[in-house]
Amino acid sequence: MEPTKHKKFQGRRLVVFGAGYIGGELARQARNRGLAVTALTRNLAKAAALTALGIEAVTAELSRPDWHGALPAEVDFAVNCVSAGGGGLAGYQRSYLDGLNSIREWAERARIGTLVYTSSTSLYPKTSAGRIDERMPVSPADEAGKILLEAESLVPACRCTRWFILRLAGIYGPGRHRLLDELRAGASRLAGQGEHRLNLIHRDDAVAGIWAALEAPAEMANDIFNLADDDPPTRAELTSWLAARLGLPAPSFTGAETPERRRISSPDRRIDNTRAKTRLGWQPAFPDFRAGYENLLSQPPPL
Repeated sequence: MEPTKHKKFQGRRLVVFGAGYIGGELARQARNRGLAVTALTRNLAKAAALTALGIEAVTAELSRPDWHGALPAEVDFAVNCVSAGGGGLAGYQRSYLDGLNSIREWAERARIGTLVYTSSTSLYPKTSAGRIDERMPVSPADEAGKILLEAESLVPACRCTRWFILRLAGIYGPGRHRLLDELRAGASRLAGQGEHRLNLIHRDDAVAGIWAALEAPAEMANDIFNLADDDPPTRAELTSWLAARLGLPAPSFTGAETPERRRISSPDRRIDNTRAKTRLGWQPAFPDFRAGYENLLSQPPPL
């Protein structure tokens, strides 16, 4: 549902670090809600698109201090939703760890109300089975996960009134639906394990989770929440359903994982979203993959 203007947000200021898939949509919605929005991106084309929407765009590399003087000195809300943007471990280091260190340095001079950082549920041990809530100890199995965890540890060091860390499951939505694209392209055999479970969240529900944190009552502060839908399917269940909707036979699986899938894959892990629902009042508009992909399938396929 497209957000409308909210009196509580009109005239207040939001800074978005990383105006990509999540941050770009957040910035657009924030403008519609009446906020003054500044978005930082390293992509010139995205900066131009944001400017066309009436959003102040700052083109810079987050990990460097060049942008510190270009941002307002006082902001009501700041959201860091950067992605690695490729580049392997160096990209993770630059975007997540160095990026948050840069925000921490900027926060020494700025006045920030609420700071939200979007992290990842891949921090939880991939060997864990059953329901995974925020009490589960995080112990990343690889260097990328260790960088993400270290980045999370910097959030409390950023000078602000309060902070929230949102651990997002696998993001899909408009323009981001790899399995659907593979099936549409005629793939009958997919990489990986069909019985492995996929914890997912639709882009719009991830953005709604950010709004829920920004709107949380003042007495709520300094907390971590999982954001995932209600019913994670196996890869076989998801692809069989998609294939049936496309009028295609269900695909088989090679059993061999790609390096990225190997990092986050888990046979029977279910990310628990209960705390986000009960404490933040967040409810996913797309509670399972069927609702989310039905919405995507109702849109014309790309040319």
